[in-house]
Amino acid sequence: MGKESRKLIANNKKAYHDYFIEDTFEAGISLAGTEVKSLRMGKCSLKESFIHIDKGEVIIYNMHISPYEKGNIFNKDPMRARKLLMHRYEINKLIGKAEQKGYTIVPLQIYFKGSLVKVEIALARGKKVYDKREDIAKKDLRRETEREFKIQNI
Repeated sequence: MGKESRKLIANNKKAYHDYFIEDTFEAGISLAGTEVKSLRMGKCSLKESFIHIDKGEVIIYNMHISPYEKGNIFNKDPMRARKLLMHRYEINKLIGKAEQKGYTIVPLQIYFKGSLVKVEIALARGKKVYDKREDIAKKDLRRETEREFKIQNI
């Protein structure tokens, strides 16, 4: 068995800006057929989505999957809550960590792994405003040094 291909569908860049990523997990997702076809066309958004654990089930909310054009009556609600598929020990680990103050669970990206749709989720800690400013300053400094390096090598 070779390495499975990983085709990115959607990325949650805002999560990296708003949170410190502590630990990541891979989860399957329960979808309808027309939703998978829509995902194959890349019509998905994770912008405002979040994950909550309810009665031992991991559920993703506000993940927008656009309705499939040729799907007519089989299309589901684009903003419906969807169940994530994980092993029980992973869910228990998430529950234990997420109950600590300041921790939350956020989706980072959704992708195809072979023919399966997977979601990468992360245990994250919220950033304060000054942390965000610090990150932006670091990024600007890195850009500036790359620019100077490029100018010197011309």
